[in-house]
Amino acid sequence: MTGGGRTLEAIRRMVTAQARQLAMMAGWRVLAEPLPEGMRLTVTTDRVAEIAHIRGLGFIGLLATGAHHQAHHLALARGEPMP
Repeated sequence: MTGGGRTLEAIRRMVTAQARQLAMMAGWRVLAEPLPEGMRLTVTTDRVAEIAHIRGLGFIGLLATGAHHQAHHLALARGEPMP
């Protein structure tokens, strides 16, 4: 994912934070690497069935993976600070 200015700052925060969440998934290896104008998110596994799962999710699906999003979206809806 790439961008500039405030967008680049947001990309770096978002991808780095999501990489930590994804790393908690059993059997997944996650790497968030800075690029000059963005971030690269790499998710791998040795589990054959999980390879198709990861590929099927794609980048946006990976960003939405994990149970932490419910609290995040509830806070958004209520106008509260992000957990």
